[in-house]
Amino acid sequence: MDQGKQTSVVQLLSRALLGIRTTPPRIIASPATQPRRAAVAIVIRVVPCAAPFPNDTSIPTLDQFFDLEWVNHPSVRPEILFVRRSGFAPDGVPGPTGDSGSGPKAKNNEEVHLAFPGGRTEDGDEGGLYTAMRQTWEETGLDLAERDFICIGQLDDREITTSLGKRLLMILSPFVFLQLTPNTLPTDPAEGTTIHWIPLESLVNPVLPHAVPRTALAGRWSSVTVDAASRLAPRHAASLKVLVRLLLGSMQFPAILIYLRDPNSRAQPEKTYTDTVPSQTTKAYDLKLWGLSLGMTLDLLAKMVSDTEFTTGYPSAALQLPFHPVGGEGMRIDAVAPSLASVFPRFSYPDVNFWIWVFGKRYREVIRSWESSMREGGANDKRLNWAGTALSNFYAAVRKALLVVLVLRAIGVLFGLAMLGWWISA
Repeated sequence: MDQGKQTSVVQLLSRALLGIRTTPPRIIASPATQPRRAAVAIVIRVVPCAAPFPNDTSIPTLDQFFDLEWVNHPSVRPEILFVRRSGFAPDGVPGPTGDSGSGPKAKNNEEVHLAFPGGRTEDGDEGGLYTAMRQTWEETGLDLAERDFICIGQLDDREITTSLGKRLLMILSPFVFLQLTPNTLPTDPAEGTTIHWIPLESLVNPVLPHAVPRTALAGRWSSVTVDAASRLAPRHAASLKVLVRLLLGSMQFPAILIYLRDPNSRAQPEKTYTDTVPSQTTKAYDLKLWGLSLGMTLDLLAKMVSDTEFTTGYPSAALQLPFHPVGGEGMRIDAVAPSLASVFPRFSYPDVNFWIWVFGKRYREVIRSWESSMREGGANDKRLNWAGTALSNFYAAVRKALLVVLVLRAIGVLFGLAMLGWWISA
């Protein structure tokens, strides 16, 4: 996929969905101590270039879908469904599973965060797939059980933990759906939920810039800065939060910045993304895709690159990630698990990152072993929970680093006070 062999987003989408259908996901069993699970739906549609829509009442199979004339028209626009909720943890914990006070808030209305529809598995649910479909219906009004949709398959399970990985909260399962019909289906979003159909091209361009030509729809890499005190200090301990903020600074996470017109504007009555240039009367703002939602999106986009391109080490085939996790420089995070690069923080104070690197030897060994397994054919790739092991070792390094930094800060303060006392007495 070099610059001389650029392909359409539809072709890349076809490769990704066929890969998901034929590749079994990594399933993580819930431990007896924490049986809680959740599921989200990654819903994709292909919007025809213009009306009238194709008048074919038959529902194609997945293989037939990508052979249809209207799907292969140069002007069609694949889109992916996101929701924006009021009062949820904006780092991507789905729906009711997130504590509205546990995550960082958007600084203002110009910076809002996206998530996939989904939520916690309830007692009456028949499994993760049922949970994803039920939650999507409740949040958006889209019935994924209708003949318009097909469930392509599932991406790898992932563990959701507390901020420093000390406690498992739940297992999250992402399911991928494709709308097989060209018509726009009605939606009925729940109160406090806004629906956004984002052009897939906006996400492909910054991640796979060599795969498709850059257009006006292209998103760009950005970052989200999170106050470390909001993750590490008790919620109502204001004084402790100030102290943690001074001692540890902030954490930075990668994000994809997507330009969006106001869904409440007159030019956009159906709450869908438009690529027209905003006028002076149309408000525009940015959506930031980050955290768990970005991680699942990167896992989807990674399916657009063939395994042979990863193993041959094509520079142009690698996902273009903005930065690697601390201590992960030189390792192929994009090949083994691109979603890991989206959830590992980088601290604003360089000494914190240095100590994470010092204590991150075990984490680096896990990543290298995972990469070696994939290059050898991935025989153990699905049997072992590589991602969970890498995360737990990384967070262990972070905890040790923070402890060392706090001790060194305390020693520095005591030494400074001692020197001040000596100077005053002298």
